[in-house]
Amino acid sequence: MSKEVASYGSWISPVTAQSYAGRSVTLTQLRMDGPDIYWVEGSPRREGRKVLLRRNALGQTGEVLPLLEGSRLVHVATRVHEFGGRAYAIKNGRIVVSNGTDDRVYYFDTRTLRAQLVPLTQLDKCRYGDFEIDEARGVVYAVCEDHTDPDHVQHSLVAIPLDGSGARDTSKIRTICDQTDFVSSPTLSPDGSKLAWVTWNRPELPWTKSELRVAAMNAAGEPFKQVTLVDRPDVAVTEPRWTFAGDLIHIDDSSGHANLYRTEGFTTNDGEPQDAWATRLRTRVLHPGPRSFTTPRWHLGLHSFDVLDNDHLICSWAEDSQWHLGTIQLSNGLMEEWDTGWWPIGNVAASEGRVVFVGDSSTHYPAIVRVDNAAVKVVRTSNEAEIDQDYNSRAEHVTWTARDGLKVHGFYYPPNNPQFTGPEDELPPLITMVHSGPANAALPGLSLAKQYWTTRGFAVLDVNYRGSTALGRKYRESLNGQFGVAEVADIVDGVNWLAEQKLIDSKRVAIAGSGTGGFTVMAALESTEVFSAGTSRYGYLDLRRTLTHAPIVDADYLRRLMDSSDSSDPVWAERSPINQLARVNAPVLLMGGANDPIVTPDEIEEVYQKLVDSGKEVAKVIFDNEGHGFVRADTLESAWRTELAFYADIWGIELQHPVPVEIANRGSRPVVNPV
Repeated sequence: MSKEVASYGSWISPVTAQSYAGRSVTLTQLRMDGPDIYWVEGSPRREGRKVLLRRNALGQTGEVLPLLEGSRLVHVATRVHEFGGRAYAIKNGRIVVSNGTDDRVYYFDTRTLRAQLVPLTQLDKCRYGDFEIDEARGVVYAVCEDHTDPDHVQHSLVAIPLDGSGARDTSKIRTICDQTDFVSSPTLSPDGSKLAWVTWNRPELPWTKSELRVAAMNAAGEPFKQVTLVDRPDVAVTEPRWTFAGDLIHIDDSSGHANLYRTEGFTTNDGEPQDAWATRLRTRVLHPGPRSFTTPRWHLGLHSFDVLDNDHLICSWAEDSQWHLGTIQLSNGLMEEWDTGWWPIGNVAASEGRVVFVGDSSTHYPAIVRVDNAAVKVVRTSNEAEIDQDYNSRAEHVTWTARDGLKVHGFYYPPNNPQFTGPEDELPPLITMVHSGPANAALPGLSLAKQYWTTRGFAVLDVNYRGSTALGRKYRESLNGQFGVAEVADIVDGVNWLAEQKLIDSKRVAIAGSGTGGFTVMAALESTEVFSAGTSRYGYLDLRRTLTHAPIVDADYLRRLMDSSDSSDPVWAERSPINQLARVNAPVLLMGGANDPIVTPDEIEEVYQKLVDSGKEVAKVIFDNEGHGFVRADTLESAWRTELAFYADIWGIELQHPVPVEIANRGSRPVVNPV
């Protein structure tokens, strides 16, 4: 069948904003308990509430937790470090969970008929997460974040009784470690004799410099001998995990890449002093090389590998922006990659020889995938609206040489629609995507956020600019001190490379991002003339103001990116978009949430009004009941449709049913005609 010739960007697409907002879910915190698979699921339809789901051995899937007292729903979330993460633990049917609506910890026994949720902590100013259940001692180890004094938030590792006594008397909650600014990742050895955890101190970040500690625990659950296993300058350590034999696996980046290490010697022989183990520990790298076996720890509970059997780990790793899954042999470090048709993008877990992981694919939406005796099966998909593969634009891994010689990575998605083709004398407009973080990474899997554009005739470039993760520590840290400058140059060089290849219309290039990505959008519009439109979703606008509003980890990271701890340093004003608005040289769409504590509506309004007063073309949308990040289905749908209509207006693209977008000062420049 012949295709209809139509201008790029105007193609009719089956991929709608509603199909994303209404049917997609997030799949996180994947764990196994025997044959059962557990995960936390969030959906725009639930308006941000997250639920704990279980897939049992019979293949039945359902919610696990009952209602709280007063028929209240459980929101499986923690606000520790503001980014949250691991909000529950499961062990032999026992569940400990943080309820995000009251910050209390609850206990639930799945083995007891008609069991109820038992509160383990009081309703106070403390938040908890990163749980590790100790059945023998009847406690759960947890990270505690105490906001009693909001100006001096305290972090500690604590032991909470499972009998609920801590909810009646806070003195029953014992402190294990409170000598450092931050703590995470408690993990108990198989015999219960050792507890390991990670700590770090400001101004360091968990991925710049952190320590791995191990303590011997007595019968009462008190540490009596502690050693620091990893504590080296500019070395970050994460994900301690015990093997069945009692060896400790961890990941650190002392080689320049996040590699796996094994420490042996934790056992004590008969007749030896109880602390004899501390003098004979031996650590060796399992599989050295330019691979990253984890990502920066923004959230609690990273789980990029697990113990598969007595001699193998199942793990994920990144190499040149591509993720892989496979095993590493404990005895000799031999690696074997698994070809499952999926690549891992989240937790990897194993139990009883079975493996589950959150997987990505070029043909299917992210899903929970199970591997059992080499059989691969999807347990849960993140979106039930399967795309017709004829419409699927698959990622092409591209690289280009930046102006300073650095090799930069990205993923290019060409426009694709089986019903349409563009005119021979026209090239497609480009949507340039800037991931947030910036220590995150663009991923190449099937994504409605990209197919929404490609099926309409837009090309997409998703950039892993310097500062991104999964390409080694040196690549990530090369953005330090150059935030707002170096990543903009990388992105511009990538756009220019696509233009040189005649893949895009260089006159119709947009740049879009959220959070730190939104900051980069504004920096690009103020410092280059490559982009003819931009969308900043709750992007940082006033860096000094952001320092006072952002979570502690975010603020410390921002200081590192600016290479300045003094907000009176001129660089903070020079790099803040709010101070460079006169240099904005393309129409910009500003989006934000009415409840955003970091990039407030007032801040967006101030920038909007200054742009209007200076004659710039600008549109603004503030969404009710949203914070720093959009979660509601109606918001997501409106945001996508508004962004499409904004570009269509700027570039003169005719849409069938555009939403109205009020662009101030529109008409001050002509429509950008396609070439």
